[in-house]
Amino acid sequence: MAARLLDGAATASAIRAEVAPAVAAFRERAGRPPGLGIVLVGDDPASEIYVRGKLKSAADAGLRADLERLPASAPLKALLGVVERLNASDVHDGILVQSPLPREMGADAERRVFDAVAPEKDVDGFHPINVGKLVQNRAELVACTPAGVIELLERSAVPIAGRHAVVIGRSDIVGKPISLLLLHRHATVTICHSRTADLVHVSAEADILVAAIGRPGFVTRDFVKPGAVVVDVGITPVSDRAVVERLFEAGSKRRDAFERRGSLVVGDVHPDVAEVAGALTPVPGGVGPLTIAMLLKNTVTAARLRAC
Repeated sequence: MAARLLDGAATASAIRAEVAPAVAAFRERAGRPPGLGIVLVGDDPASEIYVRGKLKSAADAGLRADLERLPASAPLKALLGVVERLNASDVHDGILVQSPLPREMGADAERRVFDAVAPEKDVDGFHPINVGKLVQNRAELVACTPAGVIELLERSAVPIAGRHAVVIGRSDIVGKPISLLLLHRHATVTICHSRTADLVHVSAEADILVAAIGRPGFVTRDFVKPGAVVVDVGITPVSDRAVVERLFEAGSKRRDAFERRGSLVVGDVHPDVAEVAGALTPVPGGVGPLTIAMLLKNTVTAARLRAC
């Protein structure tokens, strides 16, 4: 039996529908809409697409959304200056600096930018203060993708309390925060990474398996306990035909899409997992749409908290 697909697009639509009246209520009370400042450095094609989607979604929700652009050659000092200006702005409640940053800015550039954003405007949930509050289960602003995963599980009636959750990936952006969010909802959580011994065996014990490593099709059916809920956070653009042929059969819709476009966005979970899992987030259409929806929700939350 094929896995039940967890519809991230439908969940994201429901969240956006809830954001709209909250935006209207804030506008009526404050005399302005909640404001989001987005900073884009360079001309990375994927980042351009992501930022365009965020700007459109914010505008559709009634938020004020302003884009600040810097060339790829800009020094880190210039970027930090833009962040400081947005920190001081009365009309911007949230700040998002699009990743990745140019390598020329230095290996610690993203960390320095995360540290520079005012905690009360940190709609990405990456500032050390907000991360610390997440550890204590009292964060108001939580990283968007992990928060979206929890929304999807809860709204899809997936039990979390008492379940064994295994998270493959320990990044500050997804792996660690989603582990904490699951722990706060009374799951027993195991975090796995590149040095985990017998990763397949550990993963196959999970009731809820979260894959967040950015390796196309890495999680095969051997990783999955029959009936487990599998959350695929991976969104990797692939243009290598060999990879696509390894993942998708000839004549499949995904292979046909590759033939038309020359590339695909694929997840960390192999398509064959659908034959074993009880529920599965598809790529695309699973976790991806939730990230932007939670960004909008976080912006409204930041505006409300700043106005208190």
